[in-house]
Amino acid sequence: MNHLYACRSVGGALLLSALCSVFSTPPAHAEDGARHATPPSGKALVSVFRIDREPLAAQVPVIVNTALVGELAHGTFITATVSPGNTYLRIGDRVLSTISFVAAANQSYFVRVEAIYGQTLVRTEVYLVSETEGRRALAQSRFVGTAPAVARAEPPIEKPSVAAVPPPQKPSVAAVPPPQKPSVAAAPAPAEPAPAPEMSAPPESGSERGFALIASAGSFKLANGNQLIGGLPSTYDTTSKSVFGVEAEWRGGAGFAIGGEVFSYNNDLVSTGAIPNAQQDVLAIMVNGKYYFRAASWLYPFVGAGIGLVTVFYSGGFRGNVTGLAYQGLAGLELRFKPVGLYVQYKYLAATTGDTGNEVKVGGSGILAGVSIIF
Repeated sequence: MNHLYACRSVGGALLLSALCSVFSTPPAHAEDGARHATPPSGKALVSVFRIDREPLAAQVPVIVNTALVGELAHGTFITATVSPGNTYLRIGDRVLSTISFVAAANQSYFVRVEAIYGQTLVRTEVYLVSETEGRRALAQSRFVGTAPAVARAEPPIEKPSVAAVPPPQKPSVAAVPPPQKPSVAAAPAPAEPAPAPEMSAPPESGSERGFALIASAGSFKLANGNQLIGGLPSTYDTTSKSVFGVEAEWRGGAGFAIGGEVFSYNNDLVSTGAIPNAQQDVLAIMVNGKYYFRAASWLYPFVGAGIGLVTVFYSGGFRGNVTGLAYQGLAGLELRFKPVGLYVQYKYLAATTGDTGNEVKVGGSGILAGVSIIF
């Protein structure tokens, strides 16, 4: 008898293990169906998938319209059914990425999540993609489940103050105050709902808000090689030496950036008069404005312009210094691998120093490359 009970116990345990394995992994036909699912009538279907360039082990929570619908690892996806209207997604735990869009009935939407860096607190980027790209990504991803239908996003509305009244009890007639409107009238007017601030979506173009330091060096060439210096005809070695620049800029969320720059270079100067060889050192202090275009999550071409002051220092056989106005045009691109980026730019600098009739043009153009540090 004891042997029979033992056999039954072992058989039950094996059956329970088999059932757990069946229900813990979505069936193959369910996963294939999720990849080709269409929204229920009158609803919208949102498919959220995660693909990392450099896979990170940590999972990130996915919240749709304030409801947690699941967690994503690299190479997985989840689907959620939503009602038509404003739809809000929040990705992550304490380091959040958010996006919002207006969902239409009987439409499918595809949202890509990419983990950038981090182990415990993962930073992500999130954006809508086309159906073609979304379907292709789902075909290469593992299905981790379908979330229950998610209600339309509405901001939290406090319950009328009636809910805060203690459990109903019969008051005495003497305790009843003079007739007046129920306290429901004091409840917040439902006609003024607004999305919760934390659910607002970041811009889908341009750069993220932040502060950046940029150090660069390269080649620079003077535009004018023959000029009068101190009234004497002089010839420059137009190829500049010690070409170096440092920039600090604040970047807005729409792609605009503003900052300051210090740029320096020097050239050898050979006078044809009685003055022996000298050297010209140029120091430009500029205020720049730029606009970054988001070509990809890691590639940001930009254009910009700047204005400032340039000071020229002469040493050797000719000494002195003069100051003048300068302006410049910029174009280039930045490869961002947060928190570090690679920076390349073309610079055209126009600068004139000295008094009227004795002006010296010290501007030119060049190509610089460097490193950016993004905070």
